[in-house]
Amino acid sequence: MKIAEKKALKREAIIQVSLELFSTNGFHKTTIPDIAKKLKMSVGNLYNYFASKDVLAKEIIKYTSNVLADEIEKVNKKDISTKDKIKDIVTLYFQMAKKRPEMIEYFLRVYLSHREVFNNGCEGMLCISRFITEIMVFFNNGVASGELKNQDFFSAFGLFMGYLGGMVFLKGESVLPKDIEEYIDDISINIFNALKA
Repeated sequence: MKIAEKKALKREAIIQVSLELFSTNGFHKTTIPDIAKKLKMSVGNLYNYFASKDVLAKEIIKYTSNVLADEIEKVNKKDISTKDKIKDIVTLYFQMAKKRPEMIEYFLRVYLSHREVFNNGCEGMLCISRFITEIMVFFNNGVASGELKNQDFFSAFGLFMGYLGGMVFLKGESVLPKDIEEYIDDISINIFNALKA
């Protein structure tokens, strides 16, 4: 294995472990030494990959945004109705909340809760731009097909993500009486009815 490949794999491992620790223990309670210890590497070596905890935090939000964007891009390319695309997006989001909860938790509990960490270099939605772009594509396609009403993007985005984020938050707080996937149909229909033309 080449040195560049080894470095890429180590960088990915640092992101994965940091993502888990930040999501579980909180951003401020997790230290670089905690991350290094879990990875069985020196603190100095970790700093060779990420200059600071804030830099690492920004890379993690870019990483999670790209993972979600890749999945939504696949949905956008399907030749199905907008209503079915909504169900696919809700399904993938809820399944990710079950299979990789640290990704959604990071977004909700670190990125949205500690905006001061993301001020320098992640202004606005810069660090989640791929995710935002794919959601824009989804809305634009829905409007172009006549299935969604033409409205302000942020109003539609807030509604869509409010449903998803709210349900995942309730799951994380162990408030939902049923498994989150049992809500896919109802939430999908609610979103479609709120956005349809």
